[in-house]
Amino acid sequence: MNVKMGPPDVGDPPAPTPTAPLPDLGDAPPPSSGAAPYAPSQGHVRVRLFGRTDVGRIREHNEDNFLIADLSRGQRGLMENIRTHVVGPSGTLFAVCDGMGGAAAGEVASKLAVDIIYEQMQAGGPPRHREELARRLVRAVEVAGMRIFAEAKLDRNRRGMGTTATAAALLDEYLFLAQVGDSRGYLLRGDKLELVTRDQSLVNQLIEAGQLTEEEAENFEHSNIILQALGTADTVQVDLTVVKLRHGDTLMMCSDGLSGMVRAEEIRQALLSSPEPIDVCKVLTDQANEAGGHDNITVIVAKFEGLPLPTPDDEPAKYRKYVFTTEESSAEQAAAAQAAAAARTVAVSAPTPLSSPVLSPEAQAALAGKLGATAVGLSAADFLHDPQAQPAAPVAGPASNPPAGVAAAMPATAAGGHPHAPQPAQNTDAEYLAAGIPASGPSWMWLVALLALGLVGVGIYIYLGKG
Repeated sequence: MNVKMGPPDVGDPPAPTPTAPLPDLGDAPPPSSGAAPYAPSQGHVRVRLFGRTDVGRIREHNEDNFLIADLSRGQRGLMENIRTHVVGPSGTLFAVCDGMGGAAAGEVASKLAVDIIYEQMQAGGPPRHREELARRLVRAVEVAGMRIFAEAKLDRNRRGMGTTATAAALLDEYLFLAQVGDSRGYLLRGDKLELVTRDQSLVNQLIEAGQLTEEEAENFEHSNIILQALGTADTVQVDLTVVKLRHGDTLMMCSDGLSGMVRAEEIRQALLSSPEPIDVCKVLTDQANEAGGHDNITVIVAKFEGLPLPTPDDEPAKYRKYVFTTEESSAEQAAAAQAAAAARTVAVSAPTPLSSPVLSPEAQAALAGKLGATAVGLSAADFLHDPQAQPAAPVAGPASNPPAGVAAAMPATAAGGHPHAPQPAQNTDAEYLAAGIPASGPSWMWLVALLALGLVGVGIYIYLGKG
């Protein structure tokens, strides 16, 4: 079994040396409802964590990657001083990325994602306030998507490669989670486990549309289809959520190779079974393999200490979108969030029982067999046999280069985007340059270059003919 993991457990790591108190950034303006205050607190949050990835029992190579980093020290990995550390003024970073694209392309995409997210989060020094950390996190994921897309265009063998990304950044008691795809983040508080991310997948969209029950979703034929991924288009819509942590909370992040094989109750029991993250990671990985190990398996477990104790007045840990409160007005951000949520909602006249025909005849013909790998870009509207249904929009699917083997299996509207779906805004040349990607030149330059090449070719032909 091919397992990539950290150094062997050598007992409890030594207690970290206390650091200086975090700087007082002064009073901050009161946030709008649902938003976190700006200035960091004066407490010391202690994190004990571990991460593990496993190829599983079916796949030949591992396309998953994960990231654990202490941004204040500028270190990443599973060294002892990172496995147990006090969160500094720059915060702590976690990420799970599940690559796709076949051959080595998926592994390349997920490795690029974790490297770029770390690079972007490390730049700029400590954030002035939590909201700046949240903005950096979103931008880091966006930049990763842009760069992976650019890399895929440069190498024909990597066309269509992509990766999911679930990235979390912690500063004091506020944990921000940025989501693209269907890797997941769970939070255990007390003995209750909650999913704090939202899958960007076809099956989840069908559940939210009332077309599928949780029980039916477990055996749904197209559960491998996600709505967007980093690298399949030059823009992505990052879903940002926030959790206010409490002492004793446990974060578990994983790829769908774990969440798709191990039930939520089994995950909860595993998290409760041991206080040591390294032991929990092994238990969960083993359970996913015992259930079949159909995909690569990646898991991060982090336990938080030094936080306020839970009180009866605390909101339960749950999926909660974060609305920015600086630089742009709260009202504008709230309106934008509501509009985006409305656009993602699938418009259906009435729920259709799963036992009745859900797929259109064209979709049934195109998707006669279950896809063997993750596909990107379909929405519930492409599947629902309902003329009133509209696609979730805007989504970032593989508008030009779907993953190898997927385009032939997808309906035409799915492979190239629904004909009536709003397209995501394209990045400008300035944004590409800021992300470290050379911007393309004006189109007339390409025409001139082609014309020059043509003239050279004609000249060579005439010269050879005379000779």
